[in-house]
Amino acid sequence: MSTEVLLPPNCTFDPHDWRILAQHWYPVALASSVVEAPISAMLLDEPLVIYRVDGKLVIARDVCPHRGVPLSLGTHDRQGVVCRYHGLRFGSDGRCNRIPSSPNTPIPAKLQLKTYPAVERYGLIWTCLGAPVSGEESVEPLIPTMPFWDDDDFQQIVCPTIDIAGFAGRQLEGFLDVAHFGWVHTDTFGDPDNTEVPVYTVVESAVGFKADYRSFVGNYPIGSDQRGQAGFEWLRHFEAHLPFAATLTVHFPEGGRLIIMNAACPVSARKTRLFAPIARNFDRDQPVEAVHDFNLRVFEEDRLVVESQKPECLPLDTMLEAHIPADRSSIAYRKGLRRLGLSSIFAA
Repeated sequence: MSTEVLLPPNCTFDPHDWRILAQHWYPVALASSVVEAPISAMLLDEPLVIYRVDGKLVIARDVCPHRGVPLSLGTHDRQGVVCRYHGLRFGSDGRCNRIPSSPNTPIPAKLQLKTYPAVERYGLIWTCLGAPVSGEESVEPLIPTMPFWDDDDFQQIVCPTIDIAGFAGRQLEGFLDVAHFGWVHTDTFGDPDNTEVPVYTVVESAVGFKADYRSFVGNYPIGSDQRGQAGFEWLRHFEAHLPFAATLTVHFPEGGRLIIMNAACPVSARKTRLFAPIARNFDRDQPVEAVHDFNLRVFEEDRLVVESQKPECLPLDTMLEAHIPADRSSIAYRKGLRRLGLSSIFAA
């Protein structure tokens, strides 16, 4: 199996960090967005083209090996993606299967796309730049687990993506933070009169860590008739999957469950595309658009903070920033990233 992974041109990551991050799986597109026409995506500064042929999902470097034009500018004729420059077509295995200007000559072996593994899960398309390519030893994709996604009692919702002009590590750390609700989410669900963070514990796992956070801060939207329920102790169960994904399971009254996956795609060291599948077993008759709107408002509140943080990187040396008792999850996250071997000044 080939182990060499080449850095993309104009890489914004430290080369050491990039090679570690390239070994992990990330979402790069909504499954619903890949129909026939090829689409473009970016992961760790690597430009990607995504398309389907005969029901097979293909992810490849977004460069035609003939003259370097992005294939995402091209079209799809049901037999492959067609380059806009000279009409070369690439099929389900990434090999060129047509040269319009020389239809009767053998196709050179070099007309082969650099392809990456593709997995469709939770309404998202996932890939890994450092995984074995087709024909080499296969490895089971280590994709984060989404509780209740296949449960018939739960409604499954895939939210639109959110683009953030900030680092994925800062974004994911904010998702795990439990002290910002009453300060950041004042227009959605936060309670500025209830900002104390009770003691909670963090337990290391094989892929990151888990944390159970119990408090009397509700999760109902501001203005909801149910918001006034007093005395209910809310449980928020976090499961972090390093480096940039986590799920939050919120335990509502009367057995209600809301699961939100935060899967951050590191487009570059300073750009992040956020994917957020949701599962829940209540309000299933509510329009999906209303769910999209509310969660967009929540993540927009977070986005404004993440984009303003300085430094833009995530300092993994715990001595580089001050900490408070509520930061148990944040500290566990940073220590977990250090265990992966990432630099102490991550993504600087």
